[in-house]
Amino acid sequence: MKTPTTTLVGQRPDHVHGTSRRLPHPHHEPMLDAADLASQLRVGDLVFILIDNPLYRRVANASASWTNHVGIVIDIDGAEPVIAESRVPVSGCTTLSRYLARSADGRVAVRRLSAQPDAAAIAAAARKRMGRLYHTGFNLDSSRQFCSKFVREVLLEATGQEVGEVQRFSALFASNPQADLRFWRWWYFGNIPWQRRTVTPASQLHSPLLHTVFDGFAGQQRRRSH
Repeated sequence: MKTPTTTLVGQRPDHVHGTSRRLPHPHHEPMLDAADLASQLRVGDLVFILIDNPLYRRVANASASWTNHVGIVIDIDGAEPVIAESRVPVSGCTTLSRYLARSADGRVAVRRLSAQPDAAAIAAAARKRMGRLYHTGFNLDSSRQFCSKFVREVLLEATGQEVGEVQRFSALFASNPQADLRFWRWWYFGNIPWQRRTVTPASQLHSPLLHTVFDGFAGQQRRRSH
């Protein structure tokens, strides 16, 4: 077996444009221990994962991406990095190891702004949004939060950068005909809000304002070469 490699800062991501179909076997993809990944993180990094439940799987499917959740690093000075995120029921913080444990097979990508943001500004913008209720309707214009809205607002307030494409549902579903509209009609009680504005983790994963630090699997012990 070849020694696993990582996607280094500045390289073009090889797996960013995947879909929500079955993931490649982890042994064939870049892998890192959680501690090794932690050592690469900076405040302001976006950390993308794949939560394996029916709703979030359909979020990935609707945006033609493998990822369906994103958080932002707000502290790297403790025992391990801290990720701020919007989650059910309210937004909060979690350690990197707990965050990665929620991702299918430890699938993770880390993307970073080209210019290092002010760490204090990132942390302050995130903490201002702690404890807000999750919006299960993914409405960008609501006072409630969802994951990609949360990190977009944090980065916008702290850096002035708008990360992620704002789309109406009509444009999102038109560009992704593989989306399960039957599910979304059921989710919205028979009436999809076509003119609602939203932002997806996938659009942030693909944002030209970011570059890739790591894209693969983490949280499991790396296998040794034979």
